[in-house]
This record gives sequence, structure tokens and C-alpha cells, in this order.
Amino acid sequence: MAKINQNYKQLQGSYLFAEVARRRVKFIGENPNAEVISLGIGDVTRPLPEAIISGLHAAVNEMAEASSFRGYGPEQGYDFLLNAIIENDYQARGIDIKANEVFVSDGSKCDVGNIQEIFSLDSVVAVTDPVYPVYVDTNVMAGRSGEYVKDLNRYSNIVYLPCHAGNHFIPALPDKKVDLIYLCYPNNPTGMTLSKEELKKWVDFARANKCVILYDSAYEAYIQEKDVPRSIYEIEGAKEVAIEFRSFSKTAGFTGVRCAYTVVPKELLAYDEDNNPVVVNELWNRRQTTKFNGCSYITQKGAAAVYSPEGKAQIAKLVEYYMTNAKIIREGIAALGIEVFGGVNAPYIWLKTPEGMGSWEFFDKLLTQAHIVGTPGVGFGQSGEGYFRLTAFGSRENTEKAVERFQNLRF
Repeated sequence: MAKINQNYKQLQGSYLFAEVARRRVKFIGENPNAEVISLGIGDVTRPLPEAIISGLHAAVNEMAEASSFRGYGPEQGYDFLLNAIIENDYQARGIDIKANEVFVSDGSKCDVGNIQEIFSLDSVVAVTDPVYPVYVDTNVMAGRSGEYVKDLNRYSNIVYLPCHAGNHFIPALPDKKVDLIYLCYPNNPTGMTLSKEELKKWVDFARANKCVILYDSAYEAYIQEKDVPRSIYEIEGAKEVAIEFRSFSKTAGFTGVRCAYTVVPKELLAYDEDNNPVVVNELWNRRQTTKFNGCSYITQKGAAAVYSPEGKAQIAKLVEYYMTNAKIIREGIAALGIEVFGGVNAPYIWLKTPEGMGSWEFFDKLLTQAHIVGTPGVGFGQSGEGYFRLTAFGSRENTEKAVERFQNLRF
């Protein structure tokens, strides 16, 4: 008799964004003439920059010739991309990262979800709240979460670090033992950031308590302010305690192409059951070579074009486009007297719902009355109740139209 992994039964409902999509499809089915604007799921809408298209085309042409054809590539990534990543994303910021510490993949979501496999099932996990659902759900699947407590909308064994307007969305350090800490900055969903001083507190805490920080930096390209760290490795000692995840999805429009990378420094140690130190880099390399055949050559050539002079210039314009959208949304909603956060160093706007109105209630009101789709804050965790996320990844026309509709709403 085949039996299931019982941990999957602890997962609550459908995946957040699947539920958002389900409600959107249902509404459109019942209102076929409604022009629905989606500012919910963080998917890009602008075409790939020309430099990347040229890189992809060139790689396709290479695959058509026997002399330049490539089959299986290195699971960790081709040297031409690894070297470009190191030179531009790290050495340019004074950070020493080696080629064998970078692992190219087909998406940060995959890496963030898979990384937990190499750590003990007894590990205590800490997450900010609200939080990107993948961090929690993959640990539920692995069996680390404990029971779901419906009244609290939380799992019993996960340590939640509330982030809200009252603490300026800066999570407090855990007041109990934890082993794995998920941090995402610029933050999804709130769009907020940590200063170097605040991030240093986390690195110091992890070093003192032998924790590992899983640092999701997928939105670093959107940082506008100079004093905001783009990499956790800008903080002294971070290579001893942190794994960093980065993605080309939002930076270069690769949501449909799929390419990302994860940095696992050689200095990073975890411990076996006898408290002997183990090099985490070697475990991740072993995991990847066993379960992953590498990101395609064609995709990696496109990613490498991101670092060309033309690619950098075109991506800067792409980021500017989306961040202008963010400004339009942020200022348009703030003008209504609604509290708005984010949208300065990230393409997400996090707003406070009207007094007494829950996140899903606000979602339904926005969909039915303004034909706008956003994401309910409570879907990211209990501390997200009473908040709502909008993304800046729509077209300029739809962004402006959505703000106009928003301003015509009556609360």
C-alpha cells in the first residue's frame, strides 16, 4: 500500500497565489465584459531587453552547429556566467566570492524551497511575518512546522517574527533557540528594507548562536537608496553564517526564462549529530549534482548578457520603468489618506486596509468594484492581516488606470 507524506496534510488550503488566480478567474467567468487589471502576482510584463534576446539567439545558433553544440553542462553553471556574476555582483562591491561558491539554477523559488533539505529535520525555523509562503510551506512539507493552530493562523514549531507599522517592519531578534532564519530584503511582500546596522544585528546573532541565515535578495536590483545593502556579504562575518539567493526573474524579466543563482560560502558551517562541523557548500553541491542537471546553456548565455554594457543599460531602464510604476501607485494611494509602505527600494507597495476591513474582504471589494486584483496581506501570514500588496510590474497604462479606479472607490 502506497502511503503519502503525512506532512502534506498540514498544508493549509491552496497556495496563496493559486487562490488569488482562482478568485480572479471565477470573477471574470461571471463578468466576461469586465476589464480586470492584475497587480497581484509579481510577474513582469515588459519584453526582455535586446541584449538578452541577442544572447539567447546567438546561443540557439550555436546549438545548431556540431562544432558548438552543447549537451549536459556543469550542474553549478558555466564559467562564463559564474565569472560575470562574481565580477559584477560581488567584486564590484568589494566582496570576495569564489566560483565554487556560486550555483546557477532555474529559479530562486526552487533554491529557497530546496535548501532546507540539507538541514536536520529537528531544525527550528524562524520567519518574518508576513512572509513569502514558500519559506513556510516547504518546511511544512519536510515536517519541521508542527501542528497548524487555526486560531493563530500559525504553525506551532515555527518561530514567527512579526513585522508591522508599529515596529517599522523591522523584525525583532528571536527570543528563543532557532537554527534557520529566513530573511528577504528588499522584502516581499512589504517592500521594506533593512539598513546595514540592522542587518549586522542578524549576522552577529547568527554567529553567536550558530544559526544559518537564508537570505533572499531577489529584489536587490530595485534598491534606490545608497545606504541599503545589496548583499548580506557586505556585512562583516556574513560569509560564516549566510546563504544568499539571487534571481534574474525580476531583475531582467526572466520569469518565463528561468535563471537564478545561490551563493554558499566555504566558510559556512553547520553541525552533525555529534556536533562536528560540516562544510555546507559541499552538501549543497552534492544535493545539486544528484538532483539537478543544470540550467540550460541557452538560458545562461542570455543571463550572461545581463552583465554586458548594453545589458546593464537596458536593465537599468527596465528597473526605472517598474519603479516609476511603484511611485505612481504609492503616491496615488497615499493621496487618499491611506497608509502606504514600500515602493521606494522594491517593486511592491504594502498598504493598510481601511479600518475594520480584513485583507480578503478588501480583495473582494477591489476586484468587484474596481476590477483590480491585488494580494491579501493575511495570505503572507497573520501579521499581514489588515494589509494588502500591490505590484509595480504591470504596464504603465494599466498602472495609471488602476490608480484612477482606486481613487474612485468609496470606503
